[in-house]
Amino acid sequence: GSPGRIPGIVMATTDIHGIGIDVIEVARIAAAATRHGDAFLNRFLTAAELAYCSAQARPAVHQAARFAAKEAVAKALGTGIGRDCGWHDIEIRRTPESGAPVVDLSGAAAAFAARNDIVEMKISISHTRETAVASALAVRRPRDLPPHQQMSSGKYPPIPPT
Repeated sequence: GSPGRIPGIVMATTDIHGIGIDVIEVARIAAAATRHGDAFLNRFLTAAELAYCSAQARPAVHQAARFAAKEAVAKALGTGIGRDCGWHDIEIRRTPESGAPVVDLSGAAAAFAARNDIVEMKISISHTRETAVASALAVRRPRDLPPHQQMSSGKYPPIPPT
């Protein structure tokens, strides 16, 4: 093989639209929820997210994690939370198989993603009892290959081995 290649690993290229990261203190979310009640939580959590968080032993930790995740996604899109991306346009759920977090976009955020050829959102979430953090990556459909050379998934085809 050639230098820098790992045998058995298929190399592929991606086109990154943006990255985002957010960190928040769990106590800030808990205090706001105590002060403003359901109105605060309903402002940024979907019904499914609220149900998931409420079923956890420490709901505020999971609420803070979703808040950070949504902020990170909005930053990765490059929109922030606003006209092109509302709180409820981003839903964070877990895959049944592994429990890994995934992002579902709807409404204005989905329309923005479509206009900008964003085909995938990656998300990573972590938390302690005190802090929640999330990072997001918006992946765009490759623009430098003609459509007939792209795989049907919208991702680059693998680079042939040398």
